[in-house]
Formats: sequence, structure tokens, C-alpha cells
Amino acid sequence: MKGIYFNGKKALYREDLPRPISGERESLVRILMAAVCNTDKEILRGYRPDFQGIMGHEFAGVVEESPDSSLVGRQVVGELNASCGKCIYCRTGRPTHCSSRRVLGMHQKDGCFGEYMTIDTSLLHVIPQGLSLEKAIYTEPLAAAFEIMTQVSLGDKNVAVLGDGRLAYCVVQAMRAVGKRVTVIGKHPEKLELLAPFADTTLEREKEGYEIVVEATGSPSGIRQALELVRKKGTIVLKSTYAGEVSLPFSQIAVNEITIAGSRCGPFGPALEALASGRAQFPEITLFPLEEYEAAFAFKGFKAGFSLGH
Repeated sequence: MKGIYFNGKKALYREDLPRPISGERESLVRILMAAVCNTDKEILRGYRPDFQGIMGHEFAGVVEESPDSSLVGRQVVGELNASCGKCIYCRTGRPTHCSSRRVLGMHQKDGCFGEYMTIDTSLLHVIPQGLSLEKAIYTEPLAAAFEIMTQVSLGDKNVAVLGDGRLAYCVVQAMRAVGKRVTVIGKHPEKLELLAPFADTTLEREKEGYEIVVEATGSPSGIRQALELVRKKGTIVLKSTYAGEVSLPFSQIAVNEITIAGSRCGPFGPALEALASGRAQFPEITLFPLEEYEAAFAFKGFKAGFSLGH
């Protein structure tokens, strides 16, 4: 089987990978399309030092084998985190934080940068009829943006999204889908132009600050910038993940009573509905064959991915 394999130090294109065999609760999915996430690039920089295996977690595919016969032959997308169902987190409604979870393309589970992948059947979601693979491929990152609305109440509060890349774009689309217009603060006029139809965009911060700041820069410096933007007793939602650590002025956080909420995986249902209805819109993905994985990882456009014969 062809695939992109991470050996703990670097990514390699291989054609000798074994076709995976489904476990008792798993389905076998033939990958039709897979997308490169910034997290995949961070893995190459050491974000997941213990991981070795097939990379990737954003995919659209077709189910070839499944314990749920109604899924066979259906086009699907899928969530990342396979949970045990027994630990304290699973028992209390927090399965994405399962103590022994396996994470596609990141932790103890091969991902989607290959011709086939196995996945817990409970994590699969059928792509709505009429929704193209090119649009459905955005489900996972958009779902992660929808997670923000499960964590904070937006109400009539002014919201700033810090950053102007793909992560910020997903946040803007999720906010737009629920009827919330936000201000995007970036530093690249050409990227802000892409966001302008959906949000207020600026290169400068509002002097009075913002009640909610979504940090979506993808950079270690983003959290400090967010602290400069958020009002006292305000909330920072931290979306960036990256290799490395940062130091923070914790006295300032405590004195100003700032709430910092980490945010990652989110609900697929609202994301699929927003994509199918057109309430969330994305630029076209640029597709590469698996053999050109280095070009895909180095791609500077909006979104790169792999076409595997759809």
C-alpha cells in the first residue's frame, strides 16, 4: 500500500505499507482525498515525538468493510479520537480526552495519508448527498472551530480572531454560520482580503480591546498578542497547536482575571450542515499525488491535500 510514513524524524513516501486490518469495532475506509493540516507540519518539527506511523487526520473516503452494513459503500468523513468508553473522561462525556485515546495520524493510530485506513466505526459521519468531496474535506477543521461555541457564550460580545491563515478562516466560517460577525486582526493584506467578505478585517487592534479573543495564529507568539488584545475579565480561546513552549505573565492574567480556554476537536454535525447549506464557504483545495508529499507540505496556498483516485 502507498502512504506517507513518519519514522519519528521525517516523512517518507512508501509503497510497501501493509493494508490495514479492521479491529472488532472498526471500519475499513478507502481514502479518496486527504488534506494537510498545520498539525501535520508541526509533527515534522517534533510536536508528537513518540509517534511513528502513517500521517494525516483530515480525510474523505468510502467505507469498504464495516460492522455497520448501512455504511458500506457510503462516502464518509471521520473524527480523530478513538476512546476506550470506560475511563473517567469517557464516563463523564469527555471522550476526546480519553486517558487511553488513539489519535489518527498522531498517537498510536495510523492516519489517512495512505490508500486505506481503519477507524472506529462510531467516529464516521456520512457525507450529505450533494456535498462534494472537495467541500467535505473541510469538515474536521471546521468542526474544531465549532467547538468554540460549546465553550464560550458569544452573545452580543465583540469578538476578535487573531491570525489570518487557514485556522482563522475556519473560525470565521464557523462564527458566520451561527450568525456572528467578528473582527479579524492579521498582518498579511492578501490573506485579509480573502476573509473580507465574511468578517471585518484590520491590521490594527481596537484601542478598547475585545471581550473574546480567539488566538488562531499558529505561532507561539500568538498567546502574548492575545493578552494585549483581550479586555480585563475577558476570555482568550487558544486554538493554535505547535511544537515548543512559551512563557506567560501569569500575574497579569491573574490580576486582570483573564480566562484562557484551550480548544481543539469539535462537533461534526454542525460542520457538515454548514458546508452542505453553503453557510460555510472555503477556497478550493490544491491536490497532489502522494508521491509529491514534499510539495504538498511546502505548499504556500490556502490548502493542500492528496488525491487518491476519487
